[in-house]
Amino acid sequence: MKAGDEIKPGDELAALTIPITRTLIVAGALASRDYQDVHHDAEAAREKGSPDIFMNILTTNGLVGRYLTDHFGPRCVLRKVAIRLGAPNYPGDTMVLRGTVTEVSDGTAVVRIVGANGLGHHVTGTATVRLPESAAAASHPENAAAASLPENAAAASHPEDATTMSHPKGTK
Repeated sequence: MKAGDEIKPGDELAALTIPITRTLIVAGALASRDYQDVHHDAEAAREKGSPDIFMNILTTNGLVGRYLTDHFGPRCVLRKVAIRLGAPNYPGDTMVLRGTVTEVSDGTAVVRIVGANGLGHHVTGTATVRLPESAAAASHPENAAAASLPENAAAASHPEDATTMSHPKGTK
């Protein structure tokens, strides 16, 4: 996304292809302090009925966040990420993240996200993103005054912003 781009419902985000490696799965589990053996020990995963180790929800959540900030830029704020896991991400597979803007209002965009792998949909959900001030102004000209504020003043005008990540019960 370039400064001044208008964001509107129906916009498709460019796809992001992520190779699912053993290193990515283990590093993501360690980084999120998820020491469940199914995320790093292939033998233990097989003993529990899985063909191999598999990615945890926190790594998936981080990849969804990266996907959104890669598109909207580092100044966007993830207000809410609500995802549900489906088909596991196993080593050797590839996940392709895709997103569609479903609504834009008051400087925020809601994006429907689907991440698919060779088995089906690994992740589905929505994210609410506060747009960088320049994008919000482009999408809503009435917000142009906020875009002209210094960066710290514009950020201070939205103290309610906080990153909230959630998942449905039973999918941890």
